[in-house]
Amino acid sequence: MTIPVPMKTQQLALIRPLFGPSAAVAVCDPDAKPPAPLPEEAVGLSATAVEKRRREFAAGRSAARQAMTQLGMAPQAIPIGPNRAPVWPKGVIGSISHTRGCAAAVAARSGEDILAVGIDLEADSPLRERLLPSVCTDAERDWLQRQCDPGQMAKVIFSAKEAAYKCQYVLSGQYFGFGGMELEVDITENRFRAQFTADQPPFAKGQHILGRFAIGAGYIITAAELRLTE
Repeated sequence: MTIPVPMKTQQLALIRPLFGPSAAVAVCDPDAKPPAPLPEEAVGLSATAVEKRRREFAAGRSAARQAMTQLGMAPQAIPIGPNRAPVWPKGVIGSISHTRGCAAAVAARSGEDILAVGIDLEADSPLRERLLPSVCTDAERDWLQRQCDPGQMAKVIFSAKEAAYKCQYVLSGQYFGFGGMELEVDITENRFRAQFTADQPPFAKGQHILGRFAIGAGYIITAAELRLTE
């Protein structure tokens, strides 16, 4: 008799190899009554937020505190900033993502080998056709036409840009559209390279962020890291 592998174990097994050893990762199930967010966190939620949004938010913060615990740090509040991005405690860099059935967080100590991180979770389903023009550049769409499953790979591009965007935002504080980065995807190594298509200080046009992706257990998971050695 085959014993099924718990979903949480499957999710961690997919995410953990996407980041270096100095980063901590954790997951939490939004549907399993995650711990309530701390008061400093909950105040940032809209009063009209639906229950699904509240559960996913709570699960994301719970995963983030679990990751901080793995780093040997006391769990602390991660409120929502004025720009809606998570505000991590001093000395920590991190990223949070959630989708149906899973919330995940990655955290690392600032000032070590990692400058910034980004994570994104998406359902393993094709990207909606109507989103292609806004998500993918002409070069990316040409590449998709040569793939066996262009819908799935378009979702990988979408997710990878989300992860890379979160990663760069730690340093730039800049908002820009999907066209602000162009991806090269290596499907044999499950890696990607997100190159800036315009200056986004402190990043210059042509600079890039490296990342990895995994597909499994019904999810597409992408991870981006900026390291001191890059």
